[in-house]
Amino acid sequence: MTFLRSLLVASALLGLSGCFLSRSDVNEPIPRDAVQALKPGETTAGQVTQALGAPVEVVQLGRRSAYRYEYERIKMTGFFAILVGLRGVDQRSDRVWVFFDENDVLTHVGSTFEGDRAEYELPYLGEND
Repeated sequence: MTFLRSLLVASALLGLSGCFLSRSDVNEPIPRDAVQALKPGETTAGQVTQALGAPVEVVQLGRRSAYRYEYERIKMTGFFAILVGLRGVDQRSDRVWVFFDENDVLTHVGSTFEGDRAEYELPYLGEND
C-alpha cells in the first residue's frame, strides 16, 4: 500500500511541474540595408522616415533634431517543479539614432544590431565561469 501511495504522490508532483518558451517582439525590425543606404549630407528627414518608418522618439537639439528607432526581441525559457523554478530571459535590441542639421539633412547615423542574437536558455547552476 505504501508503494501505491508513493506512486500516487510522485505522479501528482510530476503533474505539477512544467516548462515554457516565450518570444515577444517590440516594434518592427529595422532593415539593416536601409540604414546602410542612408547618406550623410544627402539624405533628408523625409527620406529617412520613408525608409525606416516613424521613429520611436524625436529629440529636438536646438535647431537640430535626432530620431531614435528601436526594435526589441525578448526570449524567455522557464521550468518549474513544485518549489523550484528556473527562468532565463534574453532581451536584445536593435537601435538606430539618426541626426539631422537645421535643414533636416542627415549629419550622421549610429546603430547597433543585436535583436537577432537573443537566445532561449535556462540559468546555469554550476560554477561561475
